[in-house]
Amino acid sequence: MNYSLSKHQLALLLIASLSSSAQGFTVPFDRSFPASALSTAVTAASSPRTGNSCLFSTDFDFPSAMPEKPELTMEEKLIESADNFIEAMDNQLSDKSIAPPELEALREARKANADPKEMTLKIYELMIERAMRYDEDPETSTLTPTGFDIPNNLDVPEVKKEFAHLYSYGMMLMNRGMLDGETLKGIVIERLIKRTELTPEEFDKWLGY
Repeated sequence: MNYSLSKHQLALLLIASLSSSAQGFTVPFDRSFPASALSTAVTAASSPRTGNSCLFSTDFDFPSAMPEKPELTMEEKLIESADNFIEAMDNQLSDKSIAPPELEALREARKANADPKEMTLKIYELMIERAMRYDEDPETSTLTPTGFDIPNNLDVPEVKKEFAHLYSYGMMLMNRGMLDGETLKGIVIERLIKRTELTPEEFDKWLGY
């Protein structure tokens, strides 16, 4: 099981950072987060370059006068995130035969130019499976199948932190309109809660909701 949050996970789905204040599944899905719980989307515009050109004797700063790169649209950022995640997984897997089916599902969605919600769903599912199925070498970032026993290690702080992060991330996506409530509920039950062998109510209590 991969405890650490990789740079690829943190870059996913256009979000720079996440303040975790999600509600549990015992709370209705239409309840919104406070605005302070949501971070702003990543912007793609680069900062203007600075410094004077040695080719001119005037004070005109030619480099800084160059136009900024156009900011990517939300859909373009999502596509970029999907491409980066696919490339990262391909490079990190110690053996291509151990790739999760969710990786190929995201690849196919990308080839088919899937709509943003479908792409978000595939990225989130792969994000969960990456964390649940693999151990990551801290030096090489290589991913190998894990033999970690989740149900018997729920008292390990890192385990709870990983589940809380993935759960809260999904709730954030729902509140941003990137996943619908029923879809998210199904993902969390099948891919997170069942792995703990807890009931949904016990799962919420375990995470402190």
